[in-house]
This record gives sequence, C-alpha cells and structure tokens, in this order.
Amino acid sequence: MERPRKTITRRAAIGTVIAGAASAACASPGGRASSAKKDEAMSHDNSRMPVIYLPHGGGPWPFVDLGSFVEPKEVQSLSEYLRGLVASLPRRPSALVVVSAHWEASVPTVMTSPRPPIFYDYYGFPPESYQITWPAPGNPALAARVRQLLDAAGIPSAEDGARGFDHGTFIPLKLTFPEADVPTIQLSLQEGLDPERHIAIGRALAPLRDEGVLLVGSGMSYHNMRGFRQPQGKADSEVFDAWLQKAAVSEPGERDAALGRWTAAPVARRVHPREEHLLPLMVMAGAAGTDRGRVTYSDTFGGVRISAVQFGA
Repeated sequence: MERPRKTITRRAAIGTVIAGAASAACASPGGRASSAKKDEAMSHDNSRMPVIYLPHGGGPWPFVDLGSFVEPKEVQSLSEYLRGLVASLPRRPSALVVVSAHWEASVPTVMTSPRPPIFYDYYGFPPESYQITWPAPGNPALAARVRQLLDAAGIPSAEDGARGFDHGTFIPLKLTFPEADVPTIQLSLQEGLDPERHIAIGRALAPLRDEGVLLVGSGMSYHNMRGFRQPQGKADSEVFDAWLQKAAVSEPGERDAALGRWTAAPVARRVHPREEHLLPLMVMAGAAGTDRGRVTYSDTFGGVRISAVQFGA
C-alpha cells in the first residue's frame, strides 16, 4: 500500500530565519497591562514546543474509502486524535518541520519550495486519491535554519527545491491543520537508516522548539504490510507496542539507548521488516532532549496496534 520513494536533491538559495512569537497582555482600566496577566501570557507564549511522533495511517485514508482494510471505528479513532493535536499544544506553532517515513536521501535533505506541490507517492487507489490537496506554504528561511543547525552539529545536509509533500505529511496534517495555513517543510531520513544517526539529527534540531516550531515525526509504530488484518500481525503489534511504550516513557538516557538498539526488541523485525516508519520516532526522541515521553494515542488501525508519542508539554 505504501512504498518509500527517493527524490533527487537540488540546490536552492538559502536565507536566514527569525522565529519567535509576540507575548500577549491584558490591559487594565488605567491603560497599563496587569503584571500578573502579562506574566501568565508571556509564560504561555514562550513555553517550549513539544515534539510528536504520530501514525499517518495508510495511503489516502480517511479521504478515500479503503474498504475492509480499515474499520470505521479505526478511522474515527485516529482521525479524532489527529484533529485534536492542536488543542494539546502550548500554543499554535509558527511553522512545522515534518520528518516523514516516505523520504530518504543520502544526507538529511530539506525541501525549500515556497509553494510545495503534492507528491502522490501512493499507488493503486481510486482517481479521487490523486486530487487531495493541502496547500500549506513552504518556508525557505526555515529550511536554511535547519541546515544551519545540522551543520553546527557536524551533520552534512542538502536541499531540494522541487520536492512536494508526500502522504506522510499531507494526509495526517490535512486533519490537524485543515486550513493549511502553517508554513511547513519536510526533512528526509538518511539512507542507511541508522537509529543513532537519526537520534543525533533530532538533537541538532532541538533549538527549533524554542523558536515556535513544531517538530513532527510521521510514521507508523507497526509497518509490515503482510501483517495488517492478520491474527499474527495483531499479536506481534501488541508485543512490540508494549516494548515501544515502555521505551518511549523511560528516562531520556535509557530511552535513547533502547531506541538505538530497537532491533533487540521482541518481534522487532516481524513488526518492521524495514524500519523507515520507525525512524521518525528516533529523530523526535533526539529533539526531546531531557523531556520525558508520554503515549498520547494507542489503538488499532488495519487490525494492528499503533501508538503516538509526545515529548514535552
């Protein structure tokens, strides 16, 4: 149903980014802001953005009927989680950086188009699947900031001016941000899919959290296409998910160590024959720093257990 595809990297101009948010204050009758309310507003506005690892479901769901693959209650459950994400944030993000399971490149690569197209990277679905839109603006300056942070961490990077939003981005975020009004860029995984490398990439991006940027890892905590809607797949997903939840909420050092050796987890390779759908979690864990994780969603999709993890507020 889903297959990762690669995009050729193209160079584009880079600029600088200034990210931040203005604090709000409530005026008193005398025209001077109430200091208590002002402090409260500033505390709220300046709070650090969390980082989120979310499941993006399968193909063009829920905008196209996938038949017996997904039950209506599963569609409703995941849809409600994604629609409710904004309410869980300390404030509305100034921009989004999405690490999708569906983009790999030789080095971490950022999209730089100011108006990213839609990249329909699924196949075999009805015609309406290829008419879904999510016209969020890009943010070339934010792309430059991402590269600056990676460079400072000694991580080579590249940029792509033609890359569009793949379904790991435009499908779930069409539910979360239906007005498509938040500037959004994608960052690729790195070929080789080394978990510790992706944790390091996340650590490099952590300063963005203090700049109003929401970091999103889009994948699936279960991704074996032969296991969906199968009894063995369901059983395997429950075992692996129990391990994943324990690892995700552990003390940060233990968490990162466990994720770095994820293949030692029970039934790991039966759940992820190829780990591209798990690697966005490693990036988010790296960006989490000392923030503990919490499981914010856990239910079935396609008959198997999937979960979402949020680090920070």
